[in-house]
Amino acid sequence: YIADSSSAPVCILIPFNAWGAFIMGLLLVQGYDAPFGVLMKSILFNFYPILALMLVFYIIMTNRDFGPMKKAEARTATGKLLWDDATPMVSEELTSVQTKTGVTPKMHNMILPIALMVLMMPVMLAYTGWATTADVSGTMAKIFHAIGQGSGSTSVLVSVIVAILVSGLSYRLQGIFKLNELVDLCIKGISGLMPLALLMLMAFAINAVCKELNTGQYVAEITRNWLSPGLVPFMVFVTSAFIAFSTGTSWGTFGIMLAIAIPMAQGLGAHEVMTIAAVLGGGVFGDHCSPISDTTIIASMASATDHIDHVKTQLPYALLTGAIAALIYLVLGMLM
Repeated sequence: YIADSSSAPVCILIPFNAWGAFIMGLLLVQGYDAPFGVLMKSILFNFYPILALMLVFYIIMTNRDFGPMKKAEARTATGKLLWDDATPMVSEELTSVQTKTGVTPKMHNMILPIALMVLMMPVMLAYTGWATTADVSGTMAKIFHAIGQGSGSTSVLVSVIVAILVSGLSYRLQGIFKLNELVDLCIKGISGLMPLALLMLMAFAINAVCKELNTGQYVAEITRNWLSPGLVPFMVFVTSAFIAFSTGTSWGTFGIMLAIAIPMAQGLGAHEVMTIAAVLGGGVFGDHCSPISDTTIIASMASATDHIDHVKTQLPYALLTGAIAALIYLVLGMLM
């Protein structure tokens, strides 16, 4: 539960990663000239991941579990890690990776590449967007403007490549890996991300089709007579959650719903940034609950636990925070 609840919610709240690059790409398709700024503003209204992280912290500090999780905690207190009929979902690929013989693991070998990758993101965003700052005065204003106008996809690509090269050079100098081993590991990692690349390709295709067909405007027109603008963020959150739960993918949900929700909010006069946040939060919420979600499956595999047991114990926590987030969207939508 802790691993699952501190993964996607954290990723959606930090724009300097692949999630941010993907969402900014979708916002660009919708006509936003400064997608980074819009994404940053949406964080304030992205209630589900914020509440999910707050609940994780609360559970850790108080140990006040409830539902199936409470029974599971009582079981583990006796030393019994799994139920009798449980089937640990351990990936062979995960368990086959072992520490290399004769090598002592060092923390900086993990922290350095990750920190470098994160730091390179704003630097590359500023670099790729600097050409747009000619009419902006002030150094800090230029930097923030450039970051907002920068290329997210290029920044992610360069940041990852730099992190890989630096880590590879570091591992080679330490005698941990030879050149052929580094190449093999890189190719293995790239092959593991191919399904993600295909998902992004299809999401952008769906987004483009929805924009070309004016799907958002159509939905806005047919709902104009009965749907209040204040209800749009709430409805969008619930719909996004349903799609993400059914498909098991938050990114696919973003690709579908942003193309519909943004024009719908514009057509009905609803709060645009809150509507965007509702799509993002709803996608993460549905993905968090779904038993076919990649993040849910990976959390089960990484923890070597029964997948259905993980879903059952996590679901009450996700539903609680999801219900609170939906209520906030309902109330704020009516007030703003």
